[in-house]
Amino acid sequence: MAKIGWGRILAGVATAAAAGAAYVYFKQRTARAPRHETLFAEGGFEIRRYPPLLVIETSQHGSRDRALGNGFGLLADYMFGEGRDGDEIPITMPVLAAPLADGGWRIRFLIPQGIDRAALDMPGHGIDIAELPARDVAVISVPGKPGDRLFAARAAELRRWIKAQGRTAAGEPEHAYYNSPLKPGTALPNELFIPLAGSIDGMSD
Repeated sequence: MAKIGWGRILAGVATAAAAGAAYVYFKQRTARAPRHETLFAEGGFEIRRYPPLLVIETSQHGSRDRALGNGFGLLADYMFGEGRDGDEIPITMPVLAAPLADGGWRIRFLIPQGIDRAALDMPGHGIDIAELPARDVAVISVPGKPGDRLFAARAAELRRWIKAQGRTAAGEPEHAYYNSPLKPGTALPNELFIPLAGSIDGMSD
């Protein structure tokens, strides 16, 4: 299939070709999540340990929905091989989004485990390659339409739970999306991550 400019589609095209829409839906449906270890679970809460993860990222301004749509499109173009010579890179979910101090949003796509930085083509303007260190994160699911109020309410719940566990947050909440902005509705629950200070080796199986 020909390469599709998802950045242009998400930035303002009202409708996508049916074949193109089916293509991105298929890619999302077959996307894998990175391997991680669940260290502790209680009700709807989890603490997970993620290994170092390679990402491509972009900073976008505007509302959360607009920034996510534009960022998803720009990063999807890179993953699908738009504007570069290398092979298509498989999609890995979730897509991570976090607010920035200047009012913008940082959007991240995870590079599949097993692909190292040296194997990646140099990204174009607006995209950087970065590495997330190994870390423990507290997680709560965000079912339904992921609106700002819902994310804020779930973040408050997760902060209270972290405090009840005697843990300390090491950063601001991150939205973890498992649904493409091109797809109406939410096929899978999205999640919210809060990175944790310290470690919990004693709780691992």
